[in-house]
Amino acid sequence: MPQYLSPGVYVEEVPPSSRPIAGVATSVAGFIGIVPQSIQLPAERVETTSDDTTTVTLKVEEKTLPEAGTPNLVTNWSQFVTTFADLLGDKTLEDLTEVDEASFDANQLNAWSRFAQAVYGFFNNGGTRCYVIRISANTELAAALNSFAAIDEITMVAIPGITSQAEQQAVIDHCENLQDRFAILDGQQNPTTFDRDSIKGSTRDSNYAALYFPWITVFDPAQQILDPSSTGSIILPPSGHMAGVYARVDGERGVFKAPANEVIRGALDLEYNLTKAEQDGLNPLGINIIRSFKGNIKVWGARTLGGDDNGEYKYISTRRYFNFLRESIDEGTQFAVFEPNNLALWQRIKRTVGDFLLNQWRDGALFGATPEQAFFVKCDAETNPKEVREAGQVVALIGVAIVKPAEFVIFRIQQMAGE
Repeated sequence: MPQYLSPGVYVEEVPPSSRPIAGVATSVAGFIGIVPQSIQLPAERVETTSDDTTTVTLKVEEKTLPEAGTPNLVTNWSQFVTTFADLLGDKTLEDLTEVDEASFDANQLNAWSRFAQAVYGFFNNGGTRCYVIRISANTELAAALNSFAAIDEITMVAIPGITSQAEQQAVIDHCENLQDRFAILDGQQNPTTFDRDSIKGSTRDSNYAALYFPWITVFDPAQQILDPSSTGSIILPPSGHMAGVYARVDGERGVFKAPANEVIRGALDLEYNLTKAEQDGLNPLGINIIRSFKGNIKVWGARTLGGDDNGEYKYISTRRYFNFLRESIDEGTQFAVFEPNNLALWQRIKRTVGDFLLNQWRDGALFGATPEQAFFVKCDAETNPKEVREAGQVVALIGVAIVKPAEFVIFRIQQMAGE
């Protein structure tokens, strides 16, 4: 203790016994899109005249995209365009039509444009940070997911427009195995009927995934460059935009808030307009419907894939909030590794975790009139008997009361009847 030589007020900086737990980020997305290694595009017209005959041809240039399977960190739309999407330039539909003989594949460009618009929808709806991987075929998806596994900050994974069972199942397995991220999936674009099996196909249920339907209409400037007579509207899978909605809600309200009853920015219309009666049959099954209300395109579902069958984790916000708690507490209690496993360590863990959960309760994430009703942390001799300590483990038991979405708001209305 320092020695003070004269009267006065002195301030001492005392280092804390442990750092407070900081909540991990929850809004970092990972996108995977299927696009070929290179795309043939018209470069310029070339006119040659011979014997009073003018021949018009087109030179073709090959645009090479970033290496397949490599994660690219993108923090804004301009960076994405610089890295990936500077393909079209000022080419017109006439250019593209006349270049057919030069092996131009308009479908390749359309697929890439659709994927690029999904990433744009992420940033336009509130996303700020994502990793993007380009793959050239479905067979490369497993390797791309392995690359994402090494990036701990990713908390959402989407494969915009890919609705086949094998690929969607691979993404779900990836999220379930890591337990720190959530899959955002697209429903089938053109289901035969509006029932669960037609919309989601044979993809199995999981509380680590959510599925959205129908696809949305957005404006794509590139379409008007290709065809100035068109409206510029294209049909897009909603998963990219939904990842942005998740990020926006996380930032404005918190990960415990359901990403529903939110406007999808940039969405002009829906490919299909489902009625309330049709949604009534889909919502309990975990098919999240996007609806149009007075011209506003809104997310009108907050269920994990499987809905009521997922029990406590039937809500997206519950699953994602538990992911957040698990990851935050795990990272925030790393100080305990190699510490003496005694009463002092147990008390330190209990205090550190308790302070973190107290802040969560104050933020409105936990249910209860008092902290005691909202959570508990138990780390003592009962949770750490001799056999646990001898195994080199320290165990804390944590319980939380999660706030769940109010899906059904019920009003009781009473009127005065005339006598």
